[in-house]
Amino acid sequence: MTIDVVSYLKTQGELIEQQLERLIPVRHGPHQHLFEAARYALLGGGKRLRPILTLTTTRLLGGDQALALSPACTLEMIHTYSLIHDDLPCMDDDDYRRGKLTVHRKYSEGHAVLTGDFLLTYAFEVLATDAHLTPDKKAHLIATLARHSGGEGMIGGQVMDLTFEGKKIPLETLRLLHRNKTAALITAAIEFGGIIANATPAQLDCLRQFGEYIGLAFQVVDDILDVTSSQAKHGRAIASDILNDKSTYVSLLGMEQAQAYAQNFYNQALISLKPLPYDTSLLVGLADFVLHRKH
Repeated sequence: MTIDVVSYLKTQGELIEQQLERLIPVRHGPHQHLFEAARYALLGGGKRLRPILTLTTTRLLGGDQALALSPACTLEMIHTYSLIHDDLPCMDDDDYRRGKLTVHRKYSEGHAVLTGDFLLTYAFEVLATDAHLTPDKKAHLIATLARHSGGEGMIGGQVMDLTFEGKKIPLETLRLLHRNKTAALITAAIEFGGIIANATPAQLDCLRQFGEYIGLAFQVVDDILDVTSSQAKHGRAIASDILNDKSTYVSLLGMEQAQAYAQNFYNQALISLKPLPYDTSLLVGLADFVLHRKH
């Protein structure tokens, strides 16, 4: 099957955007600014890659994409909360995200912390109260999201990122850092689709491998774009990782070898899909997008 990835991302992204609007509507009252800030951070921007990976995986395994929509949105909530906190002065101290002021610049640091906390906790509420999922699926999804976004996943990777600031680290340590910080949530997105579509344990293993390799490729490309397109990404000529003296794939390998490293992760991702008895062209198309994206 040949797909137009740009059109596919647009149509799927619109589905995600509409559901996020429904999940976090405009509120009024003494804490309305919390919801205002959450909507500011969450809506109208971003690639929606993680939730789209969930919808795509559900679809290719023959599952009901409508059942996957709200769970997919929880991944975008977790991702957005992590970006809000990552942009704070105590972390990367970025002024712009997705072409607009970061939440702590638009509102305040305290407001940004609480907005991130709200998105984190609300994601689990959405999963726990989903009327269309069986209790077993809810438990599986909640455990998966907690594992990949917690101490052995995204948060653990963020701690490693802070710990190694200003230090040159081996390539394998950097890979472990980003397997947690970046690849874990992308892996969760793929795994979500498998859980919702009743994938077998062996199929889930293949999907997890694909997710991890695509997540690592995504991070290598991100490091490259931090050098080539930092002004567009962060509103500054020099990326925050460079300013904060963090090791990146570009700083350790150089630009050309970093590009080859990303290509290798992409190749491994496609190999991971081969045992699946399905048409995986949609996932391959999204992997192509990850490898060749320009922002």
